[in-house]
Amino acid sequence: MIVVSACMAGLAVRYDGNSARVEGIARLVREGKAVLVCPEQLGGFPTPRPPAEIQNGDGYDVLDGKAKVINQQGEDVTEDFIQGAQQALEVAQAAGAMKAVLKENSPSCGSHFIYSGKFNGEKAKGVGVTTALFERNGIEVLSEDDLEELLQEYEK
Repeated sequence: MIVVSACMAGLAVRYDGNSARVEGIARLVREGKAVLVCPEQLGGFPTPRPPAEIQNGDGYDVLDGKAKVINQQGEDVTEDFIQGAQQALEVAQAAGAMKAVLKENSPSCGSHFIYSGKFNGEKAKGVGVTTALFERNGIEVLSEDDLEELLQEYEK
């Protein structure tokens, strides 16, 4: 069993009220090979919601208290992001998942890149809060950009 971002399975749970559907992810869910999470909804955020970005670091820094997640309205939403990551981890552990495919660039789910924290569309190397927590707990995190190899593995 793997964990996947709910938005990539086609659910309209992104901050802007849209999905980021990836057919291969949706197929894994239909076939019962994947379980869905949306860490931001698990953290109590509504959909739609103001965009948020990590400032002064990445998800590891957030978990270590060295960085914050701030929404576009200037509100500190760090604790909600941490709570959502913890809830997503509980789902992953209950499912026995050792891998996750999470949405790239997200302050929760990015596995290679996140937005810079400047709300200008600029990206920075780094991981989201949920990705950092998953990795610290032994769950390998991939993005939709890494999907091809994973799909071959799960289609056997």
